[in-house]
Amino acid sequence: MKSLLVKIIQIKRKDFELNPLVSTWDLVQIFFFIVKRIFRGTWAGLFFKENQGVTLIGKGARVRNKRFITSKGNLIIEENAEVQGISEDGLIFGANVSIGQNALIRPSDYYGREIGKGLEIGDNSNIGPFNYVGCSGKITIGKNVMVGPRVSFYAENHVFESTDIPMKLQGIEKGEIIIGDDCWIASNSVIVSNVTIGEGSIVASGSVVTKDVPPYSIVAGVPAKVIKSRKNV
Repeated sequence: MKSLLVKIIQIKRKDFELNPLVSTWDLVQIFFFIVKRIFRGTWAGLFFKENQGVTLIGKGARVRNKRFITSKGNLIIEENAEVQGISEDGLIFGANVSIGQNALIRPSDYYGREIGKGLEIGDNSNIGPFNYVGCSGKITIGKNVMVGPRVSFYAENHVFESTDIPMKLQGIEKGEIIIGDDCWIASNSVIVSNVTIGEGSIVASGSVVTKDVPPYSIVAGVPAKVIKSRKNV
C-alpha cells in the first residue's frame, strides 16, 4: 500500500522519498491533498494559453483571465492566491513553479487602468506566501530563484511632478525588474522598479532594493547595500 501511494505521489514529485516517520495514513492524506488540487488545476488549465505538465490549484485560489497564462509544466498555485492574467506579454511560468498561499500577481487593474506588461518566471522558481507582484511593468525572474514570505515587487512608479494635480490622477510610469538565476530574496524584502538583481545574489530579510545588485552579492538594509560578495566567502 505504501509503495503504491509513493509511486502515485512521485508522478507529481519525482524527488519524493518516504521518511520512516511517515505512516500509511499520512500518505493517504498527502495523496488526497494532491488529487483535489489536480482536479481544480486540470479544469483551470483547459483555458490557459498553453499548459504542459500538471497544474495544482489550492482551495480559494483565484486564477483570472486564463487565456493570458502559459505554464511550461507542473505549476502549483496554493490556497487563496490570486493570479490575474490579463497583460501585454502574459504570464509565463517555467517548469516546476509554485505560487505561495495568499500571494497576489497583478499586472493590470480590474477597473479600467492601462493594461500592464506581465511576468515571466524560470524553471524551479517560486513566489512566496503573501508576496505582492505588481507587474504592470515587466518582471522577469530567472531559474532556481527562492522568494521568501511577504516580499513585494513594484515594477512601476507613481508620477508626481505636478503639485497642482493630485498624484493619484497623474498616472504611473512603467519600469522593469529583472532577477537573475539562483537568487534568494528573503522575507519582507521590497524590490522597486528599474532594478536588476544579478545572478546568484542574496537579498537579506527586510531589505529595500532601490538600485542594481551585482552578481553573487549579498545585500542588506534600507536602502539595500552590498555587504559581501559570495565569491569572497
